[in-house]
Amino acid sequence: MIFMNKRIIILLSLFFLGINILFCQENKVILPRIDLPEYDFIDYVSNKIQIPGKDSSRIKVFYKKMDKLLTAGEGQINILHIGGSHVQADMFPHQVRCDLDMFNSRFQTPRGFIFPFSVAKTNNPTNYEVYYTGKWKAVRNVQMNRKISVGLGGIAVYTNDPKASISVSLNPGELFGRWNFDRLRLLGYTEDGSEKVKPVLHYKDTLIEPYLDVISNTYLFELPEYADSFRLDILQEDSIPHTFVVTGFIPEKDTPGIVYHAVGVNGASVPSYLNSEFFEDELPLLMPDLVIFEIGINDTFGKTFSASSFIDNYNLLVKRIERIFPDCAFIFITNNDSFKKIKRRRYSVNLNGLAAKDAFFEIAKENQGGVWDLFSIMGGLKSMQTWQAKGLAKADKVHFTRPGYELLGDLLYNALVDFYLQNNIE
Repeated sequence: MIFMNKRIIILLSLFFLGINILFCQENKVILPRIDLPEYDFIDYVSNKIQIPGKDSSRIKVFYKKMDKLLTAGEGQINILHIGGSHVQADMFPHQVRCDLDMFNSRFQTPRGFIFPFSVAKTNNPTNYEVYYTGKWKAVRNVQMNRKISVGLGGIAVYTNDPKASISVSLNPGELFGRWNFDRLRLLGYTEDGSEKVKPVLHYKDTLIEPYLDVISNTYLFELPEYADSFRLDILQEDSIPHTFVVTGFIPEKDTPGIVYHAVGVNGASVPSYLNSEFFEDELPLLMPDLVIFEIGINDTFGKTFSASSFIDNYNLLVKRIERIFPDCAFIFITNNDSFKKIKRRRYSVNLNGLAAKDAFFEIAKENQGGVWDLFSIMGGLKSMQTWQAKGLAKADKVHFTRPGYELLGDLLYNALVDFYLQNNIE
């Protein structure tokens, strides 16, 4: 576990201050764009944030906060990117996170929400490492008739093994990596409400007991120094072990900047998140100023696809967020072009992609949101074949390769920057 004295962090932050000044002239922020490869099959003209309802007030509120941050260095902005397998892998969101992190060089914000997917025996993002001991089980929001409830992240791991632990490294392979924290918030609960099982943080040669935040119903660990890794032990204090459930972690610290949270579950659809029992309970912990929705590809792969039901479900999900954060801005990412597998090595184009694209524009219009039209940016129907041929998409014709996801991240970042520059807050 690596710890850094807070004075060192402050000195490093002051060093990077000169870099950030390059982005400000007369209180006007100049945001650098990412240089993109020139592919003739990508519709770069469509790479923009569109406002179908012509009401951009929500997004302008978000950019006003961003303007204050970048010009005055005040405030912490939270972005929540939520979706399915495209998000769980975290290659696409992490690229956006790293691009936005150019403005965080003097702020050193925390990384954002994480989940120990390796404990659930599913693919973990490669930008942080997870190890565990003991026997754990997992549930996801895509499962019906679950006995264990899930939260905002849509997935949970649980155990009653006295030897259970979870270890996380945010900067694997780096001596002094980018991400650190001095508070760790554990999202979790005891299945039967017992006080005879509790989480403790292994810190050097001691154990730190958490403060139980009864307002958010979370466990908060306070560290004396900055850390970039941790080990959580589950202590059983009864002869009969009790089940403890983990629904996520939030590394925290009080620094200005942009925090990019990513929440994704393989196979998740819009109804999956509607079925996440503690979604609304855990959402306030992230305090999102902007939610980027990337849910929908799995909705279109069913035997039948109803655009009206898709719209209704999305509106329900948006309203749940809006009830808690009425000023939150929304951006909807249309589904990527995709193919359905018929037989071995035989695929047919997913025509539902066209209907879903129109549905996203309707959803955004009803909720004063923006649309990032990935379907059109890719090149439209059947464009996935070209992306695959160029090494940007996988053979399943649904998912992208790492270079493909990173390209999507750069494209979305540029679209966010362009919209900001075109609507710069006076």
